[in-house]
Amino acid sequence: MNLPVISPLAVNLSAALQSKIDNKTKPLGSLGRLEEIAHRLGLMQATLSPSLTKGLVLVFAGDHGLAHEKVSPCPQEITVQMVYNFLRGGAAINALARQHGLDLKVVDAGVAAELAPAPDLIPRKIGLGTRNALHEAAMTPAETEAGIAAGITLAQEYSDAGYEAFLPGEMGIGNTSPSALLCSVLLDLPLDLCVGRGAGHDDAGLRHKLDVLTRTQARHAAAREPLAALAAYGGYEIAMMVGCIIGAASRRRLVIVDGFIATAAAVVAEKLCPGVLGYCVFSHASAETGHAHAVRALGVRPLVDFDLRLGEGSGAVLVWPLLVSATVCLRDMATFESAGVSRNG
Repeated sequence: MNLPVISPLAVNLSAALQSKIDNKTKPLGSLGRLEEIAHRLGLMQATLSPSLTKGLVLVFAGDHGLAHEKVSPCPQEITVQMVYNFLRGGAAINALARQHGLDLKVVDAGVAAELAPAPDLIPRKIGLGTRNALHEAAMTPAETEAGIAAGITLAQEYSDAGYEAFLPGEMGIGNTSPSALLCSVLLDLPLDLCVGRGAGHDDAGLRHKLDVLTRTQARHAAAREPLAALAAYGGYEIAMMVGCIIGAASRRRLVIVDGFIATAAAVVAEKLCPGVLGYCVFSHASAETGHAHAVRALGVRPLVDFDLRLGEGSGAVLVWPLLVSATVCLRDMATFESAGVSRNG
């Protein structure tokens, strides 16, 4: 498929950015990772004065045929129930987005029900849930490409509307399963390291989930490339998240990666468009088992560790003020010269 070009980070500005950071009234390096973030944002936005004033939470929703194999302890009906909860403003992600002044839209990528129109609902349904990956590919190649293309278009359109950052989240009962399969295949990790308790499996449920996913992976053993693996395992919401990440990066926009499912989407995006990860900041270390192995394989370090495993984009929203603070310090702190403060030593 035709994918947008990902421009490299503006490394030509690296020395100037570091000098600007170091000339603020503080000991060298004393703001820790805030300095690292400010530097990264400058490279992303290709400026010595990066700005974060307008961010968008996009919650991608979709169902999975594999859920019929009881890979989640929750019934599939919860997906559509939670979508309506999002649209009413009642979920954790709504409360957190309101707190931080972030806009929020819900994208129907493939919920297994027809949804009533709503002001904050973006209808992009590809199908009424994916197929059962244990028995056949979850998505056709055409559906896979359509999902990615829809995500790219959304990110690019909202970028053109002035959004500087994207916080992709997801809702889909059973979606830790395709995420585990994607991370295992594309990062060359043992499957058992990638499979966790999801929405709350007990030990027996976890063993059953691993057994189902082991058989699913064996069925699609030839699906090793990113598009083939995504088609094999699903889902529609993950495909659109992949596209959203690629589309945002193509416009030099920040992507704040949430937990395990968002990380799996980022893995696919980077495999398809090398350089995408340069525009990603990983928000938190998910309590879902496979996340620690995935971020280690990617060589990235999440900003916080709160034992979160909710999804929805909740962890991404929680770190939003940290990233804003990095830009504020770079913009508003005095320099040694302007403040008349002597340098150390």
